[in-house]
Amino acid sequence: MIDPQLLRNDPETIKRSQRARGNDESTVDLAIAADEAKRAALSEFETLRAEQNQFGKQVKAASKEEKPALIARAQQLAAEVKAAEARSREAEAAFEAAASRIENIVVEGVPSGGEENFVTLREVGEVPTFDFEPRDHLELGEMLDAIDMQRGAKVSGARFYFLKGVGARLELALMSLALDRALAAGFVPLIPPTLVKPEIMQGTGFLGEHADEVYHLPAQDLFLTGTSEVALAGYHADEIVDLERGPLRYAGWSTCYRSEAGSHGKDTRGILRVHQFNKLEMFVYTTPEEAEAEHDRLVAWQEDMLQALGLSYRVIDVAAGDLGSSAARKFDIEAWVPTQGTFRELTSTSNCTTYQSRRLSTRYRGENGKTSPVATLNGTLATTRWIVAILETHQQADGSVRVPEALRPYLGGLEVLTPVAA
Repeated sequence: MIDPQLLRNDPETIKRSQRARGNDESTVDLAIAADEAKRAALSEFETLRAEQNQFGKQVKAASKEEKPALIARAQQLAAEVKAAEARSREAEAAFEAAASRIENIVVEGVPSGGEENFVTLREVGEVPTFDFEPRDHLELGEMLDAIDMQRGAKVSGARFYFLKGVGARLELALMSLALDRALAAGFVPLIPPTLVKPEIMQGTGFLGEHADEVYHLPAQDLFLTGTSEVALAGYHADEIVDLERGPLRYAGWSTCYRSEAGSHGKDTRGILRVHQFNKLEMFVYTTPEEAEAEHDRLVAWQEDMLQALGLSYRVIDVAAGDLGSSAARKFDIEAWVPTQGTFRELTSTSNCTTYQSRRLSTRYRGENGKTSPVATLNGTLATTRWIVAILETHQQADGSVRVPEALRPYLGGLEVLTPVAA
């Protein structure tokens, strides 16, 4: 939810953001009209209620002869107040619906345009080269007996898989390394629920234009989360959090589910784009003034992780038209995938400013004692997809894969993953 005061006092800023995203700026005018109608309805209700309270005093002070007529008027006035209250509630709901169609205000400096208009901020590490024909991650995974797509499809359908043997161990090692690094950075670990209520999913902004990518269980009216960001954003819903000692940082380890609607025919080979995966997600509650600096810190922790794994990557500033509805700015880190000859996204890190907290009513108390919406941020520190880049980057001619040093302690000291004889 955008700031209503900003809507009233500076609608042009919101319109500029809508234009940068490629969205219809007329939604801003509709929200302004809805806000005016809401305030008018509320004023009418409060005026009538004040009149009712005042009239009630007259009834009490009236003589026995005057009371019947006054009581009749009091009953009429009560009906008018009730109707005005209903109109006020309807106007409030109409405003919230109109305002919810406006996506978060992009911060200054975000590039305009769509998916292809990102800006590369930096490239780190040498792109790997080989004196042999590199194998893709699925071929390597099958040689290592680490990935089984065939049985995944047999059990669950397309884009499901089994991680087996060293594949399962590799993912656990990756997640454990990420968790240890998160703990060292002061994050509190959480294993959150992966089913959430509609109001939590809606509050985080995941039931907008990408709602068709979310799995819904109609009988229970619960949603499967595509990231633990959703549950972590809801963790402090309807609360006043204490930020006096600094940001609240959580690391959520969960299984995630995405229907990948609209991606038919894209990245169907292997585990790059699948319906189920594991992820360690960083989530932060902080003050709005500190949000941009915290955003940079999240990216730095991600880069440290990729460097520890020996991956070549680039950091991009995502264009406004490619941002999710709740993100005011997003930095993606994309690792080089040798057999595709390009960088592919491994992490996203978003500054959601106060957009989610306004929807979920999460506030903090400032120096003056007044409560204000917190800023929320999120970023991936490890996920199943990272296995793609690890296998392809560190492969050897015989199909074996060198284990990055940072992962070896989590694999019992194993230095090389060796193909399994057929």
